[in-house]
Formats: sequence, C-alpha cells, structure tokens
Amino acid sequence: MHVRLMKSFSFEAAHFLPGFPDGHKCRRMHGHSFRVDVFVEGRIPDGQHHLVDYGEIKDAIRPIRAQLDHYLLNEIPGLEHPTSEVIAAWIWERLAPSLPLLAEIHVHETCTNRCEYRGPRVS
Repeated sequence: MHVRLMKSFSFEAAHFLPGFPDGHKCRRMHGHSFRVDVFVEGRIPDGQHHLVDYGEIKDAIRPIRAQLDHYLLNEIPGLEHPTSEVIAAWIWERLAPSLPLLAEIHVHETCTNRCEYRGPRVS
C-alpha cells in the first residue's frame, strides 16, 4: 500500500526581504506565525502496518524548529533572503538526510500564503 503522511509544526519568527523593491512593505522587519507541513511518502513494507512513526518525523523536526523559533531569520546562515521559497528549501536540506521518504514541504507564511516545495531525494 502506498501512503502519504503529514506532520505539521509551527514557529514564530521575524524577517525582512532585502531583495524586494525600496518602499515595499516586506523590506521592513515584520513577523509571522509560520506553519510548516512535512510530508513523507512511500510504500508500506510487507508485514508492517505503518510507513514511518510520527515520532521519528517529530524528532527530525525538533532541532530545525529550535533554530527558527523566535529568531530573526535573516541572521541564520542560508536564510539571508528568507522568502517562503528559500525557507522551504532550507528546511528540506536539513530534513532530507534523516527522513529518506521526505516528499514535500509546505511553508505557510500566513493563512492565505503558502509555498510548496519538492526537493531532490537523498539516497
């Protein structure tokens, strides 16, 4: 059986977007209550009844969340231009080594703005 699982986490953070035009509201420092959805996908092995323990996903997320929560994202290496697209790829790079079935990352900047990212599989 092929399944897709999702585990969500949230973090509060400030950022500004230096690549945006002068006068654009996003160039000013502001904050968000980010939500991130982490998807893993694959075939349940014969003789088993689950793909991945949700606790394993949570354990993989924990150190990443700790790096992001209540920080200025621009000060984190690799997030100097922290658009939702860059944040999604940054999270992927850190999660993929410990979650080989990682399929997709969704970064919700607001309740109406979301980036969906599918990065390269790690073998």
